[in-house]
Amino acid sequence: MGRFALIILVVVLGVGFSSLMVVNEGERAIVSRFGKVLKEDEVTKVFAPGLHFKIPVVDKVRYLDARIQTLDGAADRFVTSEKKDLMVDSYVKWRIHDFEKYYLSTNGGIKANAESLLQAKINNDLRTEFGRRTIKEIVSGKRDELQTDALQNASESAENLGIEVVDVRVKQINLPSNVSNSIYQRMRAERQAVAKEHRAQGKEQAEIIRATIDANVTVKIAEAERKALTTRGEGDALAAKIYADAYNKEPEFYSFLRSLEAYKESFAGKNDVMVLEPEGDFFKYMKSATSK
Repeated sequence: MGRFALIILVVVLGVGFSSLMVVNEGERAIVSRFGKVLKEDEVTKVFAPGLHFKIPVVDKVRYLDARIQTLDGAADRFVTSEKKDLMVDSYVKWRIHDFEKYYLSTNGGIKANAESLLQAKINNDLRTEFGRRTIKEIVSGKRDELQTDALQNASESAENLGIEVVDVRVKQINLPSNVSNSIYQRMRAERQAVAKEHRAQGKEQAEIIRATIDANVTVKIAEAERKALTTRGEGDALAAKIYADAYNKEPEFYSFLRSLEAYKESFAGKNDVMVLEPEGDFFKYMKSATSK
């Protein structure tokens, strides 16, 4: 009898615990009984956070996350109004707004189904917004406007899923890899052409500067030589004038002085040999120390 009572107690406790349903904070729960969702006044009953009762085995509980969720899918291809392809990476912030609609539209509140349906709607809305704009408008300052319009459209299209779209953001916009490579190659070729042109212009300027400097140097050297020749000529003329004036004043002394200079220059070399007549005029001033 004691063992039977213990078994009864265990069964009762098991049934009691299995009849309890705990809904955590940030969650909601929907119960289906015999495959049909429990309703109150023809409205699906949504269990708020707390402790609730259910019929063991018969009732099936589906817990739904009521917090804000992030949908960050893979980048997708979009076409602009210029028929240019773009690879767009975006994310969506969403949460369940109508738990009944959400449960029914996602085949029993399956999150993967909800994200798949929501991703398709968001991509359609983004595709529409990108198709209305050029690349320049998308990149140069109208991204906020695009995101605002996409958020408004997504909120309307996701309403039948029981989902509230909190935010839509475009993280990154890239060109397809084949287009990017083509653009980079073209940009590289353009930069190389510009560099080549600048290099050629630099060489041309260098040649012009070098030629100008060489011309200036030639002109300055010629001018200096001209001035030197002029100065030398003026000096020679002045010397000649001085010699002439001295000769006119004292012809005999001038002749004597010029003879001394000739003697000095003639006997400057120790190995020089001169053959002259003793009676020649060259030794005129050596024969006698007296002068007129």
